[in-house]
Amino acid sequence: MTDMQHIPDETPVNRQADRQADPTAPASTAPPAAPTPPPAPPISALLDAAAQAALPVLRGVRDDQLGLPTPCAEYDVRALLNHLFQVVVAFQALAAKKDVDFSTTPDRLGDYGAQWPDRFAQEAARLVEAWAAPGAEDGLTGGMKLPARTVGAMVLLDLTVHAWDVARAVGLPYTPAPGCVAELRTLVAQMAPTARKMNVFAEPLPVPPGASGLDALLAGTGRDPHWTAG
Repeated sequence: MTDMQHIPDETPVNRQADRQADPTAPASTAPPAAPTPPPAPPISALLDAAAQAALPVLRGVRDDQLGLPTPCAEYDVRALLNHLFQVVVAFQALAAKKDVDFSTTPDRLGDYGAQWPDRFAQEAARLVEAWAAPGAEDGLTGGMKLPARTVGAMVLLDLTVHAWDVARAVGLPYTPAPGCVAELRTLVAQMAPTARKMNVFAEPLPVPPGASGLDALLAGTGRDPHWTAG
């Protein structure tokens, strides 16, 4: 094996030094390097922002609204909240590269009664903590052995889109967390073909000119951004 010190140094000679040594040398005409894009924010930071955007909607749901339909045809509000609860808890384990059983959905709203919004907030905080742990975004995780950041973005998608689902169902305002929509549009574009084969997403809907990023994201999952219960 060649010793490191025997490898020739091929670092380009500093051009400014060349010009100082030879004033007649022409200045470099190479175009300036493109600016380096900023690093993607940690998935834990996006999850924290998404949870903070979702919690006011969830806390605003009244007991008499739990049976209302939602944009997810297979879920009423209660079932959708239980599903979101399950996802937030299960993806804590996925952050730690553990296996998860999605075969049943616990009735956490029934278990926790009036305290369910507070318990959800606690589990969301644990979710953020789990994905902030060193190594959480590294390697593969989940039954499909997907890149860990992709898996983290999947729970981010649920927190963002299902918060919108609940808000539409019960008539509350909802604004997604800054930065989340762009991350999720990339995720949906990557995963949509497989998700549609698995009936996770419906067929995409057309996006009119001037639509917001959130509307485009919703349409990409097969949701009508103007959905109403009527």
